[in-house]
Amino acid sequence: MKMIKTYIFRILPIILFTIISCNEVDSKINISISHNIINGKIKLNDTLKIKVDFLATKNFKDNDLNNLLFDLKSNNNKYELKPIDYDETTKEYHFLLDKISLGKKELIIKLNNINKRVNFTLLNDKAPKIYNYEIINEFSRDLDSYTQGFEFYNDTLYESLGRYGKSKLVKVDFKNGKQLKEAKLSSNYFAEGITIMNDKIYQLTWKEKVGFVYDVNNFNKLKSFDYKKSIEGWGICNDGLRLYKSDGTEKIWFLNSENQKEEGFIEIYTNKNKVVGLNELEWVEGKIYANRYLFEGIAIINPSNGAIDGVINLSSLKGKVTQHENLNVINGIAYNKKRNSIFVTGKMWDKIFEIRIKEKE
Repeated sequence: MKMIKTYIFRILPIILFTIISCNEVDSKINISISHNIINGKIKLNDTLKIKVDFLATKNFKDNDLNNLLFDLKSNNNKYELKPIDYDETTKEYHFLLDKISLGKKELIIKLNNINKRVNFTLLNDKAPKIYNYEIINEFSRDLDSYTQGFEFYNDTLYESLGRYGKSKLVKVDFKNGKQLKEAKLSSNYFAEGITIMNDKIYQLTWKEKVGFVYDVNNFNKLKSFDYKKSIEGWGICNDGLRLYKSDGTEKIWFLNSENQKEEGFIEIYTNKNKVVGLNELEWVEGKIYANRYLFEGIAIINPSNGAIDGVINLSSLKGKVTQHENLNVINGIAYNKKRNSIFVTGKMWDKIFEIRIKEKE
């Protein structure tokens, strides 16, 4: 027993020295990072170039560089980003930014127990295309309609009308503005956007962070749901499988259609900056069309990466409705697939315009 103890005492200093020495190697490794990001920004489809310089003790071996890892934190998710190649001449790792959503990113460069972080914003690589429109029809409606949600379903128009004490869901004959069915909300709710999928109407409220689900046929309320992560409820649309929700920021959230849980988001950017105030939403042939609060137009958004592909200039529409002291912003996009046209209106507008989009001359 004494011999065992003596042996342990003899080798213990060696073990401790080895552990300390290993830690010293790690602690003395210094990673210096350089890159081609300018003013914290880089564009979609650009090649991100990361040069990693290493300063280490003599115990550090070149093959330890095989442990170098790159993680990308994007939209609250983190995954490994693999370089497309390594340039031996410039000592740079190359990453093609072609399948990444836009917005704020954090690249985490890891070697053993050392982390270095590079923050950047990914912008679109193209300026939005500008579109004009032509008016096909004009339809009269109630001057007091505070439109927050606007959508066709089976060729029938549905609206969500806002304001505390006046919020309601309505079914409308768009040709004369007559309300065919309605469901009033409690006075403590401010109704916002709506979308309809599989015979269910999904309606948001503004600051209350509560949504409602109705049967489209009889307006019976089926359930309510909460949204905890997004700031507020603004606009909502669907692609037939899941829901997309705006909250007044540059984010559009993905909602599970079964339980309405927020499962992620995209950030909306042009080739220059982020776009905030996204309001009423509509799904149109694979794109998200969005009103932007206090702006007189529609943004055409790529739902896969958040890029604004185009902008429809609707600035002349507001002058075509009755001018009155409560006249408010444009807010309402409803795509009628059967007529291959888009219906637009605004808060407290006494007209609905049926339009078609055309190239700018």
